[in-house]
Formats: sequence, C-alpha cells, structure tokens
Amino acid sequence: MAAMQIAEVRGTHLHTQKLISDHVVAVFSKSYCPYCSRAKQVISGLNLSAAQVGTVELDQTNEGADIQAYLQQKTGQRTVPNIFVHGQHLGGCDDLLRAQQNGELEKLLGKL
Repeated sequence: MAAMQIAEVRGTHLHTQKLISDHVVAVFSKSYCPYCSRAKQVISGLNLSAAQVGTVELDQTNEGADIQAYLQQKTGQRTVPNIFVHGQHLGGCDDLLRAQQNGELEKLLGKL
C-alpha cells in the first residue's frame, strides 16, 4: 500500500473514532437497509438532539468500505447498522431493540 493510501486509511480510522467519541449515539448505516431504518427510527425517539447523534451512511461516502472494514476490525461486526452508545459498541438493530426493551439502553444513555 502506498504511503498516501496508508495516510488516507489512518485518517479514515481517526475520523471514525472521533465520530464515535464525539456523539452520545453513533450509527453506521446503509441508506437502503431496513434494519438501519428501524434502528434510526428507534434512536430518533430517544429525545436526543441532532448534535448528539452521529450517523454515517456507508453507501453514500467514498470511505464507506474503509470505515466498514475498520469497524469490523474494531468490533468483530461487519453488518449494519453498527451502533455505539457513549463510545461503547452496542451492536446492530436487534441488539438496540433488546437493550431498549430490557432497560439497558437507558442505563447506557445515563437516564436512570
């Protein structure tokens, strides 16, 4: 890999990590994915401001494949949505719904 490509990949990783750490909830999604749409719908009902939620549509950015590969390396999860709460990896849509149902999501958000 050329030096420029390595620098671009590192930049993508840093940008991804910053998005995760700078938002209460970070969602890595694909615009056509029904599970992503459901997860974003649940998240929109959490009474968080737009500034507290970071969303990246991986299919609509040139770095999408690199971000998805980085997230797989970081979390072991390649599928979308890939959701983080306060920097902690939550998982996908089913994990979000389960956490919402059992109260874990509120704990992660610090609302209890």
